[in-house]
Amino acid sequence: MKNYPVPLKYIKGVGEKREQLLKKLGISSLYDLVHFYPRTYLDFSSLTDIVSIVPGTVCAFSAVVGYDPIEHKIRKGMTLYKTIATDGIAGVHITIFNSKYLADSLKQGQEYIFYGKVTAQNGSLEMANPIIEAADSECGMRAVYPLTAGLTSKILSKIIGNALTAYFEENAPVAVPDSVRSRYNLAHEQFALRTVHSPKNQGDLAVAKRSLIFEELLTLQVGMRRLKNHTRGKASLTIAEDFSGEFISSLPFTLTNAQSRVIAECIRDMQGERPMNRLVQGDVGSGKTVVAAALIYTAAKNGMQSALMAPTEILARQHYETLKKLCQGSGISIELLTGSLTPKAKKEVKERLSSGASHLAVGTHALLTEDTQFNNLGLIVTDEQHRFGVNQRGTLSSKGNNPHTLVMSATPIPRTLSLIIYGDLDISIIDELPKGRQKISTYAVDTSYRKRIYAFIKKHLDMGLQAYIVCPAVEEGENGLASATEYAEELSKKEFSSYKVGLLHGKMKAKEKDEVMSRFSSGEIQLLVSTTVVEVGVDVPNAAVMVIENAESFGLSQLHQLRGRVGRGTVKSYCVLISDNMSEGVRSRLDIMCKTNDGFAIADKDLELRGPGDFFGERQHGLPELNIASLTENMDIVRETAEASEAILKDDPLLKKQENLGLRLAVRRLFYDKNKHISFN
Repeated sequence: MKNYPVPLKYIKGVGEKREQLLKKLGISSLYDLVHFYPRTYLDFSSLTDIVSIVPGTVCAFSAVVGYDPIEHKIRKGMTLYKTIATDGIAGVHITIFNSKYLADSLKQGQEYIFYGKVTAQNGSLEMANPIIEAADSECGMRAVYPLTAGLTSKILSKIIGNALTAYFEENAPVAVPDSVRSRYNLAHEQFALRTVHSPKNQGDLAVAKRSLIFEELLTLQVGMRRLKNHTRGKASLTIAEDFSGEFISSLPFTLTNAQSRVIAECIRDMQGERPMNRLVQGDVGSGKTVVAAALIYTAAKNGMQSALMAPTEILARQHYETLKKLCQGSGISIELLTGSLTPKAKKEVKERLSSGASHLAVGTHALLTEDTQFNNLGLIVTDEQHRFGVNQRGTLSSKGNNPHTLVMSATPIPRTLSLIIYGDLDISIIDELPKGRQKISTYAVDTSYRKRIYAFIKKHLDMGLQAYIVCPAVEEGENGLASATEYAEELSKKEFSSYKVGLLHGKMKAKEKDEVMSRFSSGEIQLLVSTTVVEVGVDVPNAAVMVIENAESFGLSQLHQLRGRVGRGTVKSYCVLISDNMSEGVRSRLDIMCKTNDGFAIADKDLELRGPGDFFGERQHGLPELNIASLTENMDIVRETAEASEAILKDDPLLKKQENLGLRLAVRRLFYDKNKHISFN
């Protein structure tokens, strides 16, 4: 299929020099040029009466020059030209810096349009260095582009105008099929592209942007869905015999129905022609590690090695210890590979893995090093995948021959976002907690309750239980938030001087963090003061109280993750959210935490209240770069394009139909052109 890579040099207004400047902006083809969107606009389309101007805002107004600008020499190299512009009712003082040409162009009694930021000084309105146009000019809205030295927005706008003419002469197929465009009331591509570069008014611009955002998100969603099939070759290692039942029968406890269902889904994948590529989402404490263990056990019994990668050494060590217990007496050899091992220990572990003597490697990024090789890697498990990039998962996968992949996440994510963040994965959800797990009682209070909270913690410590206090800051002075370092020191000297208080934060070295968590796990530390580094941490069933300071500074999903550090045993557990912020928004968020322990319900509410920013960040690694759409601002369109992409692929999975050829080309361009290892031929 033709990819329409029209060279820049054939576009009117682009010579060799400008071609090089455009390439600095990431523009290398006609398509790139017409999809190089403005970063903002100068809006001349709506003129403001001077009496209605709000100081501190940017606006345009039409006014008559009261007198020819007067020159004021301030100092060497700095000359000001001042005049006043009036609409007959009110006036604005105009100041022009160092531009005699612009000042001379203003004539007393002539009307002009002035555009810029208006400020108030001593009761008068002022505008410095305005953009000035003739009163009868039809300015509309003027595009302002990201630039590089040697290019102005005016030059770029003219080049793009020529490029649009050439682009539509190419008659390339449009990405959004007509049926979809009609169903979702979208503007045609030609109107949308011309308008986004040269809008007449805000209304037209809104219509154009919605259509282009829809097109980009539709392309992204279709591409992510197709990745499920097109990034998976034939599985080189398949499960000949299912040993998961044997593993489950060896456990000293009964699995939940949800765990059994997810294990069955994964085994079915591993017995198929294509390698498993599945996300298992489950709330904190739902038993994802047991699911992984069943698959690791089955893989080992079928002659395959497995690798489990965790984001932190603390979590890797916890998985290592848990899996050793779960696989005890099975003959499965398990290794721990982390950065803190001695060179000699690392070498020995790697030798056992490369020879096939060990069945499972549990580790951190140390698993990704070039000298870590496997004899027969058939299964990869990653925990909290959003903390790794897609490329890192790819590096681990390359150590096997199309291995099966299981991604575990304790971060509940609404389905719509899951389709984007984990669009290349099949999704299983563990929506049950193991029997015996009690609901964590949650309370939101202000700092006037602090003494009572301390007494409550002491009561539990005296019972032989443990507690956490989480602070949003590491050190004093960070935005006036509670500081873990100072807080721990104060508590150990005062209120909790007769108890063992520990400190944990992200600035500590890995070895120090491991030591603190080890002492907390063993019960030596009774009260742990920590930052959010414990959000993904070790399992301490004896911890029964979680106190979170400045709770208003966290998102609901993060509060839920932190709360999940307690309630991991059979003892009744509590979470106390402390905040002096009495705003309605904060109170409603904290009330949700008090009413439900359902992570998915909380995630949906978090999405509704705060937008999806909390779910992205590092999670966006590996997603193609978007030019105009925002996953954090266009959630309504994300939902629409999820629906549309599902319908399109259900009807035409390979995008072979004539009406979908433009979409096929757009998907290939978005994914293949940006990530050469991905192909959608």
